[in-house]
Amino acid sequence: MDSTRQNKFSRLILKEMADLLSREGQNYYGNAFVTVTEVRVSPDLSQAKIYLSLFKEKDPARLLEMIRMHTKEIRGHLGNRIRNQVRVIPELLFFIDDSLDYAEKINNLMKNIIIPPDDQKG
Repeated sequence: MDSTRQNKFSRLILKEMADLLSREGQNYYGNAFVTVTEVRVSPDLSQAKIYLSLFKEKDPARLLEMIRMHTKEIRGHLGNRIRNQVRVIPELLFFIDDSLDYAEKINNLMKNIIIPPDDQKG
């Protein structure tokens, strides 16, 4: 369970990363639609796992690799934004958040379930 400190730090990074990627994302990955869905921070606040949702992307692994190639640059921009609020800028680790794809798959499976009518008369 995350501490209050971790939760506040996670929310700060999520807000700043979402803004950073929406404003300067074209420099890192082109015109893809990328959103930050979640940020998880280690207990010592030295690492931030950033989960990205990549909408309608044909090759999400390639896009994620492009973002990872610019990690130092992104961390520098993040540092400029939050340097007065934190002591240490965390190491950034990017991951694909596939929870929306999973939910869509489950939803499609549920739509295709055929429930036979109850023919018992009582």
